[in-house]
Amino acid sequence: MTPDPSASGGDALPQLRRPVLLAAFGGWTDAGDAASAVVEHLSLTWTAVDLREIDPDDYYDYQATRPTIHLSDGVTRRLSWPSTSISYCRVPTADRDLVLVLGMEPNLRWRAFCQEIVDLAVDLDVETAVVLGAAFADSPHTRPIPVSGSAHTAEIAARYGLAASSYDGPTGITGVLQDAFIQIGIPAMALWASVPHYVGNPPSPKATLALLHRLELLVGLPLPVGMLPEQAREWEETVSEMVFADDDMAAYVHELEQRHDDDLADGTLTEVDGDLLAAEFERYLRQRGSND
Repeated sequence: MTPDPSASGGDALPQLRRPVLLAAFGGWTDAGDAASAVVEHLSLTWTAVDLREIDPDDYYDYQATRPTIHLSDGVTRRLSWPSTSISYCRVPTADRDLVLVLGMEPNLRWRAFCQEIVDLAVDLDVETAVVLGAAFADSPHTRPIPVSGSAHTAEIAARYGLAASSYDGPTGITGVLQDAFIQIGIPAMALWASVPHYVGNPPSPKATLALLHRLELLVGLPLPVGMLPEQAREWEETVSEMVFADDDMAAYVHELEQRHDDDLADGTLTEVDGDLLAAEFERYLRQRGSND
């Protein structure tokens, strides 16, 4: 990303055209880094301009989310702190711009953290907010990656063709930020990709591509996909080679495929609420931790 000259004085903000805010956070709500990769992809493609960085000292427990050391030529060290950056993109051939929020899920003071983002969004006249997430699910990697859409009010859900959220239970920073926007009257939605739980290591280009396609329909903007289709095909081929070399894993994936195809044929395959996927992800992590 490049620096924003208009923000160097501390008060000046760019004049954006009907901006849409997109937010993704690494960690609990970002299985396979699929959601954060969407924001990174758009930031690089459209040369995002740095706008603001949220002070990490206020929101991160460095024992839980540690800074990282980077070596250059084996000598020079650079220290990177967990942080959340806010930038914007001028979208070519479109009548609106994007505000991008990207960072790690904070450990502390979530309400204050979200308020900083919401306050800046108000100053930028953001019209709509979309939070992106990804969760592990029983999805076969050989089938289209399911992407669910949800909103916290029936009116907003109907306006954008999404399912109204009926989930009750734990949520991540995505749910808290979505609610913060709703509370001040900015339409806010969530999109979640269902990443195959047996392919947990990032990247997950097939899930990232699926999120991009659904996001394009939601915000009404043509979104470039770059090399993602090729990367998604290579990812699927690589996973298939590994999975089908093991008889037990192959049988398990075939079972998932059959279940998916049967549900599709019966018309019972429905999109899953994003918060529910997050809850399933939490359950999966608990089970995995108990087996370690």
